[in-house]
Amino acid sequence: MWAYIVKRLLLAIPVILGVAFMVFAMVRLVPGDPARIIAGEAATQEIIEGIRKDMGLDRPLLKQFATFMGNALRGDFGRSVRSKAPVAGEVAARLPNTVRLATAGLFVAIVVGVSAGIISAIRPYSWMDTVVMLIALAGLSMPVFWSGLMLILIFAVWLGWLPAVGTGGMAHLVLPAVTLGMSTAAIIARMSRSSMLEVLRSDYIRTARAKGLAEAAVVNRHAFRNALIPVITVVGLQMGTLLSGAVLTETVFAWPGIGRLLVEGILSRDYPIVQASVLVVAMAFVLVNLMVDVLYAVVDPRIHYD
Repeated sequence: MWAYIVKRLLLAIPVILGVAFMVFAMVRLVPGDPARIIAGEAATQEIIEGIRKDMGLDRPLLKQFATFMGNALRGDFGRSVRSKAPVAGEVAARLPNTVRLATAGLFVAIVVGVSAGIISAIRPYSWMDTVVMLIALAGLSMPVFWSGLMLILIFAVWLGWLPAVGTGGMAHLVLPAVTLGMSTAAIIARMSRSSMLEVLRSDYIRTARAKGLAEAAVVNRHAFRNALIPVITVVGLQMGTLLSGAVLTETVFAWPGIGRLLVEGILSRDYPIVQASVLVVAMAFVLVNLMVDVLYAVVDPRIHYD
């Protein structure tokens, strides 16, 4: 297992380098010059060119990228064009908020999605199954920004039960977490139902029922664990998606996380902020996928990595 983990980490290096280079190149294709933003509209061309030289923007792209990666390996992502503060400090300040929101959203998604999927699989093609799948389809189809605004309208404006925006205690986390977890819960519910139905039709499940085991024991002890493998795959992929896809949720709820920082960086042509934010998200994807592969062996001892 340890050899496999080391191998996966080594294979992740070219992936992260590829993502970093693509983002590094693409942000420079976006219209707008950060040197002009720093200098101001009234600045002369000589001043702008001097700023470009100080930022290294006058050098070839590959040399700029090599300098960026060399500094990044030392934890130096440069300084923000907008705030002049070290980028590493800004990302480090925002990252815990995004992790907190993504973890809470994933918890909501797992609890709701797995429960709904199991209920549907136990009573397939019943009215309960139909209602659960219709709700899952609605949750999957509803845009995140729309569901977030509706939750704010109902629970913050009309009922006044929860705060609408900002961070603070657990009350501030409820609406963003539910909004972020709704679409993921729908995906997990559909996958849980499909996987559980396939397992419940297996020969060993029929044998367990023929032995006289109670239905609860058949579902909990025999079917559920074997149905978890595809569900874990979906959960792992969605965790990475939640870390990067919290942009709309963080914007709607004014949540100070990486997603909102990334949007601010794009709008202000803040190259260092955008590059560092995407690089952190890419590393999160790699680590989450590795954790999912390790969990396979924990859930199913028959799985071995050579």
